[in-house]
Amino acid sequence: MACPPDYRPDPEILERAERLAGASGARIVISAAPAEAVSGADAVYTDVWTSMGQEHETARRRPVFAPYQVNPALMAQAAPRAVFMHCLPAHRGEEVTAEVIDGSQSVVFEQAENRLHVQKALILSLLGV
Repeated sequence: MACPPDYRPDPEILERAERLAGASGARIVISAAPAEAVSGADAVYTDVWTSMGQEHETARRRPVFAPYQVNPALMAQAAPRAVFMHCLPAHRGEEVTAEVIDGSQSVVFEQAENRLHVQKALILSLLGV
């Protein structure tokens, strides 16, 4: 994972994630260097820089997160067959460029479709159907 130093995950959540990772043989690596984080990765996943309810932070976050934009140069650091993922909606030109989200490595719409089916199944389960 790559993120600006001041935006690292909550220490308690990170501690729990590291325990779970250790139990499964996985490891969690957090870096301030985006190229390091995606180096050889099979999937590159990003999210918006400013979530709903944080709009007042947009101007402050934009320059801090700009080096983390997923663009063709960053995707080139990942594995050759790496996929690009995003939970949508995306802010094109901010966290991801149009070339990447619309490119051949992008699976964002397949990802969204899969989430849709899971959400429908969850609704049915909650309704007891």
